[in-house]
Amino acid sequence: MAPRRIFLERRSYRMRRMMDAVRLWPLVGLGLWMVPLLWPMSGDGTGAAMPMSAALRYLFGVWVLLILGALALWWRTGRGAREDVATDPANRQG
Repeated sequence: MAPRRIFLERRSYRMRRMMDAVRLWPLVGLGLWMVPLLWPMSGDGTGAAMPMSAALRYLFGVWVLLILGALALWWRTGRGAREDVATDPANRQG
């Protein structure tokens, strides 16, 4: 007997992956905000330290990136949900 193939509709599969991305987005942001902790510190003479201005630009850049990414994910998932409601025969009035 041949193994059963599981078929997932493309739209629902993509919507699930987008929701996974929404759930992981804060963890991505946390990881990016922790990168400055890996930068060399000054005072021990082992290397050049990262200037505070560069660190602040990095943090605010990540912050803006997180906001824009969250906006894009919100827009994508909202559009997908509207399309699902529009194509669902159970929601049709008539």
